[in-house]
Amino acid sequence: VQLQAFGGGLVQAGGSLRLSCAASGRAFSTYNMGWFRQAPGKEREFVAVITWSHSTYYADSTKGRFTISRDNAKNTVYLQMNSLKPEDTAVYFCAAGRGIYYTGTGYDYWGQGTQVTVSS
Repeated sequence: VQLQAFGGGLVQAGGSLRLSCAASGRAFSTYNMGWFRQAPGKEREFVAVITWSHSTYYADSTKGRFTISRDNAKNTVYLQMNSLKPEDTAVYFCAAGRGIYYTGTGYDYWGQGTQVTVSS
């Protein structure tokens, strides 16, 4: 599985962005698809996941502001980010896996990352 994330950019606080992650390869629908982020000088952290059965889970910091969804016909997962805050600034990565969803070790494939910058 190869993943390519895009849609990042520069936005003012309170604004919105929609990230997309396109997957190539087989069996996309059988993978949990997660989003993680890493800010400068910080560890990578879990953002959200949509499981193969379409259950969704969010980090406390993104709950209520971010929405994850998937389109299996297009092999694509989305992350709609609303009410963005400066602390959301990070490189965002999509990942595919079948393990524990809230930790990076639960994922086998990673995209290259897309930068999100939120100005105050």
